[in-house]
Amino acid sequence: MSRNAKINTLLLAIVAALAVLPLVLGLGDDKEEPFAGADAQAETAITELAPDYEPWFSPLYEPPSGEIESALFALQAALGAGVLAYYFGLRKGRRQGQALVAAAPGADADASKADRTAAEASDSARPADGAPQGDRV
Repeated sequence: MSRNAKINTLLLAIVAALAVLPLVLGLGDDKEEPFAGADAQAETAITELAPDYEPWFSPLYEPPSGEIESALFALQAALGAGVLAYYFGLRKGRRQGQALVAAAPGADADASKADRTAAEASDSARPADGAPQGDRV
């Protein structure tokens, strides 16, 4: 087994242990909702400490049920994961493309020839005084 495979297996085992250990050890059994989110726990703590507390503002949209709220949260997480995956995939693809171009035989000669041709074309498009044509009055 390669070093990377061992590291990946170890990381997977750690993640699985983090997910399963709270259930096996019975953490949160003494609570009414053992795995409530941080928002619900904060709301409970605030109402216990200051019962007359008034929130500064109310939500723009209040979902009709907890299931819809969970679905919207999952949709938000999926969209975020998709954007991140697209970004990292794009970066990896560009890096691989640059590596292929650099590894191709004669790539340096073709690239430098294309750069010279582009530079000559942009120089010939300028007037003799060096000002861009769009700026002439």
